[in-house]
Amino acid sequence: MYSLDFMRGLIMMLLALESTGIFKVFFLASKDHFFEKVFIQFQHHPWHGMRFWDLIQPGFMFIAGTAMAYSIQNQQQKNIPKKEITLKTIKRSGWLFFWGVLCYAVKDTGLSFELWNVLTQLSFTMLVAYFIFEWQIKSQIVLSIALLILTDLLYRYSNIPGYNLGFTNHFNFGNYIDMLLMNKTSRGGWVAINCIPTSVHTIAGALIGKLLLNVTGQQYKMKKMILWGLGLLLIGYALDLLEINPIIKRIATSAFTLVSLGWCILFFAVSYYFIDMKQNKNILFLRILSLNSIFIYLFFETAGGGWLNPYVKKFAFGLLNSFTGSETFIALFGCTLIFLIEWGLCYFLYKKKIFFKL
Repeated sequence: MYSLDFMRGLIMMLLALESTGIFKVFFLASKDHFFEKVFIQFQHHPWHGMRFWDLIQPGFMFIAGTAMAYSIQNQQQKNIPKKEITLKTIKRSGWLFFWGVLCYAVKDTGLSFELWNVLTQLSFTMLVAYFIFEWQIKSQIVLSIALLILTDLLYRYSNIPGYNLGFTNHFNFGNYIDMLLMNKTSRGGWVAINCIPTSVHTIAGALIGKLLLNVTGQQYKMKKMILWGLGLLLIGYALDLLEINPIIKRIATSAFTLVSLGWCILFFAVSYYFIDMKQNKNILFLRILSLNSIFIYLFFETAGGGWLNPYVKKFAFGLLNSFTGSETFIALFGCTLIFLIEWGLCYFLYKKKIFFKL
């Protein structure tokens, strides 16, 4: 499905661009101007509230669920035994966890064990979505609601000394679990148990995948996705506005999970309409990133940030400093060059028909 490749490729492009530092350059260059309000959207909200960038990880986890639905059906059509599919899924989750930990294990101060990044979170949510994949839709929705309620109750009523301030940064139940698991908390307020509520993103992605695979009639599918998306937005924003549950991305509150999922479904519906229904399939630029999404993610999180980025930025400075004194232009040139090199690597793999999968 091309709309799936489009959304996954777009997410990977945005993540790759962010890893180069280009959005930070734009933000600093737009200080005290109108565009500052635009480029601040490419940063996570500090706590209570939501910005565009807060939708990237939910989108990543949502589209992983949709892709899983297609993968499972493809394997079933090849008469692969369920036991083999299950073992493959468990193995994939294990690799996601391994790479998620390894990517952030080496720090200037030594080795570090962290469970806050998208790969370790996805390793859990994929298993949850897989093991309930064959449940009835209503049962999956009930479980999703239960996961959100459970998370909410733990934050409100756990009453652990020092971590009993509900949804307050650094003094909440999620921070307590982090201390148990990692003996530290995230400076940014991220928590490992986000994998519980954000399982709903992957479950919903799988449900959308099943809808697209098993239901005939494109108009019906579109109507379903739009209704689900709008309904989730209405409920999520109402929870926040009525002060029942705040929208906080860093601890994946119920309101945030519902609102972000609503936006993900609506964006996917729009992509499905313009790309698959209207047959606008000229998305090769993004599809190249989509087909090697794991490779490019691991690359810019390791070799990219550790070697390629500083090397190319120094090269850009040395090349252009004699011609222009604009630090912003030089920085933008360097960031753009980094991204083009990374895209070029994916293009090389695409031409050679090399696709990295876990």
